[in-house]
Amino acid sequence: MPDFVLAVDIGGTNIRVARVSSAGRISHRFEVATPPGGGITVIDTVVKLLEQVPQKNVRALGVDVPGLAYSNGDAWAPNIPGWERIPLGKKLRERLQLPVVVESDRNAFVVGETWKGAARGCNDVVFLAVGTGIGAGILAGGHLLRGHDGLAGCMGWMAVRDEFLPQYSKFGCLESHAAGIGIGIAASRRLKRKVTAQDAFQLAVRGDKRAQEVLREAGRYLGLALANLVSILNPEIIVLGGGVAEAGELLLKSARETMMLWAQPIAVRQTRLVRSRLGGAASLLGMAKMALDHSETSQSG
Repeated sequence: MPDFVLAVDIGGTNIRVARVSSAGRISHRFEVATPPGGGITVIDTVVKLLEQVPQKNVRALGVDVPGLAYSNGDAWAPNIPGWERIPLGKKLRERLQLPVVVESDRNAFVVGETWKGAARGCNDVVFLAVGTGIGAGILAGGHLLRGHDGLAGCMGWMAVRDEFLPQYSKFGCLESHAAGIGIGIAASRRLKRKVTAQDAFQLAVRGDKRAQEVLREAGRYLGLALANLVSILNPEIIVLGGGVAEAGELLLKSARETMMLWAQPIAVRQTRLVRSRLGGAASLLGMAKMALDHSETSQSG
């Protein structure tokens, strides 16, 4: 009889849960919208979802958050109201009677892709999630790079220009130019009407020259960030995920060319730049792997 863990991905928009076997097979997957009121109602929603998942032979629970996970299981998520520092791990342990691991979503992504995805078997990996915002999960020598306060990988704040603009105070420099929000703002300005990043992608595919240039420009900013990652971290592989990263070759071609131009030449020739193989399942598999490792450590201890 295989062992299982429960995996939860809490986002600002949706909450997803699943049961995952020790071999990495996902089953009983459910998804609902994240309650707009935030606070404890988000935890209530997670528990209700997990009650729909079979509990037999479940060893532990892994849950990721779109922000910062503290070592004691508390969580901070800026896009969830009331989550300045919520005792997420403690609340879930009390209600589910299971060992709980809490981690940031960017770290869950890189662990998932390393376990079952595009970076399987690699020890020096960057997962760059480019969606509404931008974040990076970093694996160095097989270990997660968390930083002093757990904030390593907040890539949206990487400086890729030498002129500070007012919006950087809210979104960060890279995020203002290469994430979904920034692309939507740039496209609206260029097209002289309100459009989203998704609108810009569709217009570019249909041949709109202004939308195409917006995506190429976003790609150049993203390429500068990739070049910095390569030169600083010397990764074996960089995995791109998120809605913007899946926008198409127009943006990625610009990003790849810029990365090759600016990065340390020896390191960049040895770095593979690939798209995620797991998509939205990467975070669930990453949290499952961390929950499995946590339960094994607890049992051996």
